[in-house]
Order: sequence, then C-alpha cells, then structure tokens
Amino acid sequence: MANDLPIAAVVRIAKNNGAERVGSDAAQAIADASQEYIAELTREASKYAKHAGRKTIKKEDVDLAVNELNI
Repeated sequence: MANDLPIAAVVRIAKNNGAERVGSDAAQAIADASQEYIAELTREASKYAKHAGRKTIKKEDVDLAVNELNI
C-alpha cells in the first residue's frame, strides 16, 4: 500500500512524544501502521454513518469507532 502520510510529519509526531531520534525505516514503519489504523478507523466510522442514513462521517461516528476498536 502506498503511504500518503508525510514522513516528516511522522518523525515530528514521534519526537513530540519522546523519541530523540527516529530512523528512516522506523519512520516508514510508523507511517505504514498509522495509515492502516486510519483506514480501519475510517471503515468502522463509515459503518456508523451509513447506519444513521448519512454519507458523511461525523465526529460521533469516529468516537463510536474508536470505542468499538478499543483504540
């Protein structure tokens, strides 16, 4: 899967959360895992939106999806 997340943003987030340095392979692995998390979260939130008769995902759908996925 091609990754749409900018590696620089991934590195910045990692550093803002305690990492002193992040290797390029680690940054790519974090980006890949993050993209998969976002995809799964979106799929689940989309189910809630459709159940409510909407095409648009709302914050409440995301909140429900987070709780459902225990993330």
